[in-house]
Amino acid sequence: MVDSKTRRLWTFLAALAAVMWGISGLFAKGLFNISPKITPMWLTQIRLIISGIVLLVIAAILKQKPIASLKNKHDALVILAYGIFGLLPVQLFYFMCIQVANASIATILQFIGPFFVLGYLAITHKQVMRRLDILAAIFAFFGVFLLSTHGQFDHLAITPVALFWGLLSALGEAAYTLIPVNIVKRMSTLVVTGWGMLFAGISLVIIQPQFQAIPNQPSVWLYTAAVIIIGTIIPFQLMANALRYVVPSTASLLDAFEPFSATVGSVLCFGLVMMPMDWVGSVLVVVAAMALNLTPKQKKNKINPKTKP
Repeated sequence: MVDSKTRRLWTFLAALAAVMWGISGLFAKGLFNISPKITPMWLTQIRLIISGIVLLVIAAILKQKPIASLKNKHDALVILAYGIFGLLPVQLFYFMCIQVANASIATILQFIGPFFVLGYLAITHKQVMRRLDILAAIFAFFGVFLLSTHGQFDHLAITPVALFWGLLSALGEAAYTLIPVNIVKRMSTLVVTGWGMLFAGISLVIIQPQFQAIPNQPSVWLYTAAVIIIGTIIPFQLMANALRYVVPSTASLLDAFEPFSATVGSVLCFGLVMMPMDWVGSVLVVVAAMALNLTPKQKKNKINPKTKP
């Protein structure tokens, strides 16, 4: 039985993890502003490979046998698919949206990922969408509309490219959630995520092995380290341990701190101007996504803690 003091502590730490994910997007935006030679592709490669190695080392220290987990060919293929079709797009497209827009927009657009999951389950598993699910989806996409247009039908407030990358990131979030749903029931999330990140990072190196020389400035390596440590390694561990003491539905609600911190940070650090309709749209998206976790009859699989921004 977990006492209330311990539960409150880990609830706070779970919220802190979400804040860290939001803040990491700000560091990514800062990197892209330093030099055009610093690209989302480069940052995603660095983040995935280093984070993957660190998580696998932690798994080995905890005696979770990361090498042995790949001996089963089916499991290895699932983890490979998880990395390439889940972790890769959810992180690469997120950074691409940040580059052309900002961390706030990228994070909020990625928050509609659960609705793609809901649609997929409704089509493939004949899962009945209840009234609350449908209303939440309507509010979420209306929120995206307000963010995209400031509530005006005659123009886009964000570029079509930013909207495109943001929606692709949300689709990646859906794949990231669905692909490992069975394997994480038998295997450590540290092992699955570690190998997935490493496979995804290596695949990106194969796709684009050469880059322009990255500016050798202290700020570049400081921001890059922040994206990896604050945006991946620390929050992953915090959330993974918090789920032992905090119910998944509560942890999912705490995810709202991610877009909140990204938005506030973008306003304070990068001079982002939020129109009233932008705030309304942001709230609609976040509240709608949280509503999915408040439906008692819907089966929710908490796959693993988020490893994205």
